[in-house]
Amino acid sequence: MENSGNHQDVIVPPVEGVAGGGTAYGWSESVARDPTLLKGSIDPTKVHSSELVHVWCMPSTANVGPQDMPRALEPISLLAARNERESVQIAIRPKVSWAGSGIAGTVQVQCTDLCSISGDRLVVGESLRMRRVVPVLGVPDALVPLAMPLTQLNLFPGETTAIWVSIDVPNSQPPGQYEGELIITATRDVAESTTQFLSKSERHQLYRELKNCLDVVEPIDGKSPDELVEKVKSATSSLRRVLLSPPFSDLFSDNGLVDMMDEDAITNYSIRLKLTLTVWDFVLPATPSLPAVIGISDTVIEDRFGVKHGSSEWYEALDQHFKWLLQYKISPYFCRWGENMRVLTYTCPWPADHPKSDEYFSDPRLAAYAVPYSPVVSCGDTAKDYLQREVEILRTKNHWRKAYFYLWDEPLNVEHYHRIRDMASDIHAYAPDARIMTTYYCGPNDSPLAPNNFEAFLKVPEFLRPHTQIYCTSEWVIGNREDLAKDIIAEIQPENGEEWWTYVCMGPSDPHPNWHLGMRGTQHRAVMWRVWKEGGTGFLYWGANCYEKAMAPSAEIKFRRGLPPGDGVLYYPGQVFSSSQEPVASLRLERLLSGLQDIEYFKLYASRFGRGESLHLLEKTGMYHGPEQYTHEHMPIDVMRGEVFRTCRSENNI
Repeated sequence: MENSGNHQDVIVPPVEGVAGGGTAYGWSESVARDPTLLKGSIDPTKVHSSELVHVWCMPSTANVGPQDMPRALEPISLLAARNERESVQIAIRPKVSWAGSGIAGTVQVQCTDLCSISGDRLVVGESLRMRRVVPVLGVPDALVPLAMPLTQLNLFPGETTAIWVSIDVPNSQPPGQYEGELIITATRDVAESTTQFLSKSERHQLYRELKNCLDVVEPIDGKSPDELVEKVKSATSSLRRVLLSPPFSDLFSDNGLVDMMDEDAITNYSIRLKLTLTVWDFVLPATPSLPAVIGISDTVIEDRFGVKHGSSEWYEALDQHFKWLLQYKISPYFCRWGENMRVLTYTCPWPADHPKSDEYFSDPRLAAYAVPYSPVVSCGDTAKDYLQREVEILRTKNHWRKAYFYLWDEPLNVEHYHRIRDMASDIHAYAPDARIMTTYYCGPNDSPLAPNNFEAFLKVPEFLRPHTQIYCTSEWVIGNREDLAKDIIAEIQPENGEEWWTYVCMGPSDPHPNWHLGMRGTQHRAVMWRVWKEGGTGFLYWGANCYEKAMAPSAEIKFRRGLPPGDGVLYYPGQVFSSSQEPVASLRLERLLSGLQDIEYFKLYASRFGRGESLHLLEKTGMYHGPEQYTHEHMPIDVMRGEVFRTCRSENNI
């Protein structure tokens, strides 16, 4: 039932994304369809699903938009280390319509466990998850969780739907080859099926029975245990009558209810997609090798979720965000902005003497944590008394080596730099070994440190020393001149505990790596490739939830005016898309994770063959040469990972 028509006259518009790298957003399909194929009703239970829908696979770096066109369906073959997440996308597009109500039809998608020949498993719902790719400003970005192991999706005429499939491999998972299936089945719409087989009187009777059951159970306040038992017995009797009624007779066997998965979801008419995952013996470290500190605005959380600063609900909201973000191998810090870009940053909202403090800072997934310079919640102490107490407690802990102070964002003039010096002096008076981080892209503009801007920029470490230990510079300054990174590193004194970190924000812009909405998937992932090649030892991103102010969790997401779309936003409130309170990740956050995982591969390879060889691997695979020359395709990534697997695996394993 493949659609026919004259394809020669179709003009495909230029492929453009928001920032030059999307795939055909906004183009409506204009292919003429053969009207004879759409005559009469189509029963999807009697036609093979491949006659009704196109299904194909795409890598995690692809931006699969609603107007993406079908490709050949091929089996999925993935490689993953232990403690790694690997993802792939499944695209589905209707060939014809078999349902009404404005939709093309409904499909069920089921994912099975992945099993090895030795009987080991990666379990659906635990290690395997499915999420629907939802466009934001017309660009695929939000990943909305789907029910597992079976989910149902409505397809729309002329539109491609993408499903993001993630596999999280536990660090104790036995190496081996794991196989499973994704099963796609075209079905009748549930409402349509129910209406077709039940008369109005039958549906009314079912409604009365179920409502009666609810009425019996609901009023429980003040009831004795004996009364509650009677209520449960009555409700059980009502539910049994419903299940034994004629509409459900075909679902019963001698042993009770028939498994719907076996009888309905999987049929001879389903499309079966084989998924193979090779798990190898490398274990990604629990603590990421590269600290990636990502800002979370506490004021955005307070406004959108209606929680008062310092209340129990506030602590609960921040705790939820912190724990959810750790899965992405990043080190979150909460922040609120003051005047002239002064910033209060803290990773744990509780004080250092609270049990939660040790819980947060001792978590092996956390690579770095921000210590506040002044109280996060008013406690009656002066700022200096609070600072002294916090530092004296934290310095006694093994996790103190992770600590840093982030005091000011992008100082611009002598006053700003002097304020940093003063605050750093206060901190070092109590903890001489404390690390102060300063982000900057220029020297003081009212007192140039050198004749030209870049030379003045290079002089900042000398100007700030010894009041800063982590010099965090904008990638925008380097531009496409990678050789400038060597000049920056030459000014850093690692023998004195100094480090060079980098950051991106509204710049650099396309075609350089960044996390703006609409950039290529490899462009998102290449942010971390650039860090590795240039030699940075840490990374900062200013905000992951910095959308426009809203006063309700479900309010529409609006990016901040004056910023590139997506800048400062890496995840969304779950309530925007469903009733779930769990945050919804963006494609860009997933690609950030993939980039951090790539760094672990580079580091493993460098530990065997030297850093120079790891850089050569980046170039010889065609994966990354520089900020304007990196792969637009996924294949070089697989080649790099395969080479690390081939050369670094244990001889007695996979």
